[in-house]
Amino acid sequence: MPLQTHENKNAPKRCVWEARDADEHAHNLTDWRQEYDQVSAGAFYGRIDEIQLDEMQIFKEHTSQALRQQCNVWPESLWIGIPRDRTCRINGRPVGEYEVMCQPGRCDFELVTPEAFDIYGLVVSRRLLASAAGESGLALMERAPSTYMRLRLPSHTRKAVTFLIERLLRADRETLAPQVHRDILMMALVEMLQQKVPNDDVPPSYSHRKRVVDQVKRYVDAPEYVPVTMAELCGLTHVSQRTLQYCFTSILGISPVQFLRTARLNRVRRALAHPVDGTTVTGVANDWGFITLASSRETIAVFSANRLPKRWPVIETPHYCSADFLPQRGVGSTPSLRSRSSSMCS
Repeated sequence: MPLQTHENKNAPKRCVWEARDADEHAHNLTDWRQEYDQVSAGAFYGRIDEIQLDEMQIFKEHTSQALRQQCNVWPESLWIGIPRDRTCRINGRPVGEYEVMCQPGRCDFELVTPEAFDIYGLVVSRRLLASAAGESGLALMERAPSTYMRLRLPSHTRKAVTFLIERLLRADRETLAPQVHRDILMMALVEMLQQKVPNDDVPPSYSHRKRVVDQVKRYVDAPEYVPVTMAELCGLTHVSQRTLQYCFTSILGISPVQFLRTARLNRVRRALAHPVDGTTVTGVANDWGFITLASSRETIAVFSANRLPKRWPVIETPHYCSADFLPQRGVGSTPSLRSRSSSMCS
């Protein structure tokens, strides 16, 4: 629940969300449907500074750990994402230093982001986009999402837009003029659209590699999924282990073994966040293939650095199963964590 509210309904809604869990953080961004898997080990911290204007949303998001993000923007809108100073991947394609990302609303897409990552976001409604940019703006929403997924911009234009967003997010509430600031941002967006150059450079093998990775992800996301071996994944995708390795490192930036390991770790975390009677840390860990309490610094970091319910002991030294043997899971999937740890809205 927001810590602060303001009675002036005509004023822009301004929120600051902070979270110590990746899933909590994913659900803090207003009107987005998201799920985050933490990839790197260690304590997670996320922060979102957000302002909602009429038919417009602007925000700055910080995440401390590397993540795999499943995202979906609110319907009848267009999202522009501008990484601050580090590169990332969108749907397996690297985002260049002078590029921004673009996706229409109600369209699933995936971001892979590094540690200590900051990104600016601008979301506008279809109606507002059409009134300001006309057909050139609507083309970003009506063509295939991959067409304008990455847009190259002149360096000065990219910096000017991030400067405007940063200045607005830092402004005192008394100095916020909703109509004025919305018009300024729309002018900046129109300039971006006039200067954009779509980056559709895709290696010939991209489609095949993306299909292989997507096939594995669909299998892992299925309710009946059980931990599998590398040999089974190669049989599932009809590729060699070397090809499977190349597909994952080029699309997600991690190996298939790392993908399976982090997928299971995040399922354990979600199961512990939504316990049922008789749930124990050891039991859930065993269900997902962490079968011995041997040494593993990575697993220790993920479990002990982030919040766990106090009534369960933290796993001291769990050990990952080998890639050649992973037991079947015994618990069902659990919903994503939706509680918010701390927030301030005005």
